[in-house]
Amino acid sequence: MALSRWERFAVLLLRLLSRACRAVLGLLPAPAPPRAASPATARAVPPPRSELLLLPARELARRLRTRQVSVCVMCSAGVVPALPSPHAAPTDLLAPCVCSQVKCIEVVEAYIERIREVNPLINAVVKDRFEEALQEARQVDQLLAEGRADDSLDKYPFLGVPFTVKEAFSLHGMPNTSGLVKRCCVISSTDAIVVGRLKQAGAIPLGVTNCSELCMWFESSNRVYGRTSNPYNLQHIAGGSSGGEGSILAAACSVIGVGSDIGGSIRMPAFFNGVFGHKPSTGVVPNDGQFPMAYGVRRSFLCTGPMCRYAGDLEPMLRVMAGPEVHKLKLDEDVSLKKIKFFCMDHDGGSMFVYPVEKEILQAQKKVVEHLERDLGVQVQRVSIHKMKYSFQIWSAMMSSQDSDGTEAQCFTELLGDHGKPVWPLWELLKWLVGMSSHTLPAIALGLTEKVMKLSPSTNAKLVSMGKSLQAEMETLLGPDGVLLYPPHPTVAPRHNYPICMPFNFAYTAIFNVLGLPVTQCPLGLSSEGLPLGIQLVAASYNDRLTLAVARYLEEAFGGWVPPGKA
Repeated sequence: MALSRWERFAVLLLRLLSRACRAVLGLLPAPAPPRAASPATARAVPPPRSELLLLPARELARRLRTRQVSVCVMCSAGVVPALPSPHAAPTDLLAPCVCSQVKCIEVVEAYIERIREVNPLINAVVKDRFEEALQEARQVDQLLAEGRADDSLDKYPFLGVPFTVKEAFSLHGMPNTSGLVKRCCVISSTDAIVVGRLKQAGAIPLGVTNCSELCMWFESSNRVYGRTSNPYNLQHIAGGSSGGEGSILAAACSVIGVGSDIGGSIRMPAFFNGVFGHKPSTGVVPNDGQFPMAYGVRRSFLCTGPMCRYAGDLEPMLRVMAGPEVHKLKLDEDVSLKKIKFFCMDHDGGSMFVYPVEKEILQAQKKVVEHLERDLGVQVQRVSIHKMKYSFQIWSAMMSSQDSDGTEAQCFTELLGDHGKPVWPLWELLKWLVGMSSHTLPAIALGLTEKVMKLSPSTNAKLVSMGKSLQAEMETLLGPDGVLLYPPHPTVAPRHNYPICMPFNFAYTAIFNVLGLPVTQCPLGLSSEGLPLGIQLVAASYNDRLTLAVARYLEEAFGGWVPPGKA
């Protein structure tokens, strides 16, 4: 499909802007976080020292319930024990030796101590609720001491498990700005549906985490809270828009978290920070209670989903978050990995809008293919889907298209105005150049891009049609038993500010939002630079159980999450 006149103009303009940004990148103003500054000599966060921080959520809940959680004397001596396998039998995990039983409040205290240790470096938690969390932990201990929770696993599957929430979601008593200065005084009086469901399942929220301005950029930086850093290298980004969640999980300050995804906002941070994230099938997990809320066609593209350090926690989280709609996913059906039809695609076909996929990412994907073929005896089929080359254009066109009832998606410039007058991006750009804008450069650039993309309605209509055709093609290819292996991003986590020079690389994740397909992001160890590698696992609609099963398998094969700072 040939580029339109306006697309050629946009590409030329963006290339010029990219070169200009590269020339002045060191001069870009980075909003300083309101917390302690990062030490100049720190490269990564220190590794976790407490064994309590290394337990998967499902195992932590089980041991709290049966009062079998234990802390080894090695912890008090400052020795970091070997990381227990999340696939080990319950009796193999932290079997009681010379250890004492630990209460829920001690678990919460361990996580609070860890956050206080590393958050000044990464600026991921932007508002905590430690006192409330400690009080809720005492209530859990009392419930357990009285024996009232022994037979209620179904009701409280995450009893006593600490978790964190993306600041874009409502959490009672916490701010809900989504990084917008005009909302800096907004405090949530209720819980988002998914947050409420996790709390009802017994989980204890520790606080809210940073995101990009209005959740529409893949570096979590804004004028309200500042910038979040990657725990593996503080000079690199944590991703966005759920970057605070990705960073805090990878730093072992939380074990499970809540994210949202309309263009890769769960999967990019999960990839950049070496943790697991899942974008569910469309319409299964409710999006209510977050800002900005999606309208028109975007209601089908925005997905709320789980993020965590251990693959085995994805499914129980998904069950809780989905509530009564979970039946659509048939999670109780057994999955035979040997019967899955695996497909592999190394890149999008060479889009001029995005960077080529880095060699180490391709090598990691190749190792997955070789392992699947050797260990499972399956044949991974390489495919080339031509329309994927237009992923960015398709996503952009479908995001701005009308719903079936004629409802148009809300303009980004209107969201920036937050119920006031829409922001004029050119004027904001001039203000930004002299340091007078309350918005970030990526938000202003997105407003400008939105204006340009709307100048060619006929081209957009063709792209929407292409997107629907691609959706049908992908559903047919994957069928009831197919999983596609696909890169999560062209590069590993870039340095701070660099995304402005590669603004459309998110197309590798965004395309699956408009296609409505479930995707699980799975870590695959670290690169030669010590930054996380990973892969996307894609299935047909409502076949989430396939990608979740493959993620658990790959975690066992490749090690899953790697604690930062061990090198």
